[in-house]
Amino acid sequence: MNKRVLGYGLAVGAATLWGVSGNFAQFLFQQRGVDSAWMVTIRLLLAGTILLLTGFARGLDLFSIWKSRRDAFILVSFAVLGMLGVQFTYFAAIRTSNAATATVLQYLGPVFIALWYAWSDKRVPRPLELVAIFLAVAGTVLLVTHGDLSTLAISLESLIWGLLSAVTLAYYSIRPVPLLRRFNSAVVVGWGMLIGGVVISFIHPPWYVSGTWDLTAFGSATFIVLLGSLAAFYAYLSSVGLIGANTASLLACAEPLSATIVAVAWLGVPFGAADWLGTLFILATIALLTWSERGRALD
Repeated sequence: MNKRVLGYGLAVGAATLWGVSGNFAQFLFQQRGVDSAWMVTIRLLLAGTILLLTGFARGLDLFSIWKSRRDAFILVSFAVLGMLGVQFTYFAAIRTSNAATATVLQYLGPVFIALWYAWSDKRVPRPLELVAIFLAVAGTVLLVTHGDLSTLAISLESLIWGLLSAVTLAYYSIRPVPLLRRFNSAVVVGWGMLIGGVVISFIHPPWYVSGTWDLTAFGSATFIVLLGSLAAFYAYLSSVGLIGANTASLLACAEPLSATIVAVAWLGVPFGAADWLGTLFILATIALLTWSERGRALD
């Protein structure tokens, strides 16, 4: 029981750190003029390097993953299209809208995962999956229109970036599965972060610093890299080991909730009844898809 309680706390804690870090990113982008691509570069390079060094200190084999061409190809594609893709699109969605909206839209990712597995298994989506898809669409409509179906409450650019972050989140979740079955997750994610950071460095070098930097800006960036990336990652992985992946992923719903609460309370993001209802619908999709996945595993 104590281990399960610890697992619950770690999962919720990790999701909360992810949600809060999104608000620090919004603060940097919109109030300090920091370039979102530069923040992605710094986050991936630093977090990836620290993660790999920590793995090396723990005695993990960091290089056997490169021995097979197939493994190397999966790792690089995961790093560029998954790790870098989800970070870049998520931060772009925050920059053009706000952390609350961007985070909730990103949590449409499980819907795309469910659709992918239905297609790959050559089957019709399960009843729970169909209900989840309906709720996801309804929740998104409410969120991006504030309940007024005649107009968009966010820009089309923000909506596109948010949907792309959901798609890349799905790819990020599916692509490394063959590697995670045979290699330590810290090795897979560490290399994914580092490779993604190196790739985007060619587009936005880390030494091209933008924005206004003061103590609050430095503190926000430090939180994003250390707590919102490294600490959250370790806490979430630890929770998976204690309570299982399904339960941990369900508790990760705390991320959009924490992102929304902090955005409203700290950054003054307007969030009305329609937005909260849309958020509730999208969070409900995760619960439904988690239960559907349990049923698929028992088949």
